[in-house]
Amino acid sequence: MATSQSGPAGPDLAQGIAARDLNDGRMLVGHVGEEAVLLARSGTSIFAISANCTHYGGPLAEGVMVADTVRCPWHHACFSLRTGEALRAPAFMPLARWTIEERDGRIFVRGRAEPPASRQATRPTPAAQSPGRIVIIGGGAAGFAAAEALRRQGYGGSIIMLSGESAPPVDRPNLSKDYLAGNAPEEWIPLQPDTFYVEKDIDLRLSTVAAGIDVREREIVLADGSKLGYDRLLLATGAEPVRPSIPGANRPHVLTLRSLADCRAIIARALGARCAVVLGASFIGLEAAAALRARGIEVHVVAPEKRPMERVLGAQLGDMVHALHVEHGVIFHLGEMAKAIDGKRVALKNGSAIEADLVVVGIGVRPRIELAEKAGLAVDRGLVVNAHLETSAPGVFAAGDIARWPDPYSGGGIRVEHWVVAQRQGQTAARNMLGVQEKFTAVPFFWSQHYDVSINYVGHVERWDEVTIEGDPAGRDCLVRYKQARQMQAVAAVHRDIESLQAELSMEGHTPY
Repeated sequence: MATSQSGPAGPDLAQGIAARDLNDGRMLVGHVGEEAVLLARSGTSIFAISANCTHYGGPLAEGVMVADTVRCPWHHACFSLRTGEALRAPAFMPLARWTIEERDGRIFVRGRAEPPASRQATRPTPAAQSPGRIVIIGGGAAGFAAAEALRRQGYGGSIIMLSGESAPPVDRPNLSKDYLAGNAPEEWIPLQPDTFYVEKDIDLRLSTVAAGIDVREREIVLADGSKLGYDRLLLATGAEPVRPSIPGANRPHVLTLRSLADCRAIIARALGARCAVVLGASFIGLEAAAALRARGIEVHVVAPEKRPMERVLGAQLGDMVHALHVEHGVIFHLGEMAKAIDGKRVALKNGSAIEADLVVVGIGVRPRIELAEKAGLAVDRGLVVNAHLETSAPGVFAAGDIARWPDPYSGGGIRVEHWVVAQRQGQTAARNMLGVQEKFTAVPFFWSQHYDVSINYVGHVERWDEVTIEGDPAGRDCLVRYKQARQMQAVAAVHRDIESLQAELSMEGHTPY
């Protein structure tokens, strides 16, 4: 990234570049004044948009261009080069656009273009069939993405969003990363400011719990006994952390990490803590360990497995993650479990004990499907939905951690607990609640950050019979392919952003990679 001393990177696009320097399929970064601009050519069309992703600022020129779209190398957001619109989560804000002038064999970028009008639904629902009221149960990734997509699609009916949490939808991945580490201010955490819900006429009801659903009458019974009718319903209740069933697990200094309130509680305890114990070597657990180490706290990780994350990433990347945390001072107790928490003393099954001012539980989550079960909806290791994310009850959809959907790539039903998947399912469910009938075909994606090392993972596989590795996991530069019956099911990448995007594209097109 350019500094203020060196000035903006690349050519001054207002002064123009030679047309021959921008071949078909090529992207080039320059600037107009002090603003970084991405110039791209697709066929005979030339586009100029902001150069950085609106999610976390990823450099789009280092991503992949597909026809008239560009995908961010960091977290795989996708934007339209024509309109600047954020087409796929995790980005929601559009990119700015600039006007183009071609003259005398040169390409000039002029002033900013006016933003396009909101995109309407691909297949607008006839007015007679348009749902008058859509209710969303859940204030997480899927629920927010659905509400935002409904308004962006031009839906003008009532949107009521019921959230059991006390805060509006937040950037949950950051709760175990920079925010917990103290490197991100809290004002960065909300997905949108409070004014967004007012401006978009989204009736966000916080600390509101749904107690039941009558699918026949299309009514929701709230915890206070009141009833709320709906024309379409989205269940996006997410997952809840699992607590260990050991003595002392409910003590005040034993905390889980899921909500903003949870994260605030951990930070408050961390401020005066000398030592912390993390139960579980999950992604959340190890990200929390890294964040607490950034605060100068001694951290012990207690987990039953031989190496962290081996079940998801395999032995080689598990060893890489283990070595990375050890380098940063984390003390591991692998092949071990806690048997009790007595005051600030965490007793292990091997007879040893660790003194801890703070205990963070990261042993997994379970989907919140009780509401769906009580309503009589089909469940099978999650809430069963069809390719359009509709449940067994007409007009009732589901998205996010609870949804088990037919995955077109693996050919089976899968349920995953990934932030980006939840957001993309919320977007698809929104369009389908308006009658679009769009199949959910996005390839699962997640990322995990450990200090300065990020792991990008595309696809989904629970068991594999072959692993191929390019590069060096120990050197933290590698691409790992997980195969079953010779077919690639998932890819993990460390410092290989382009390859990660190429794997995603391959899976979308069902082509070998």
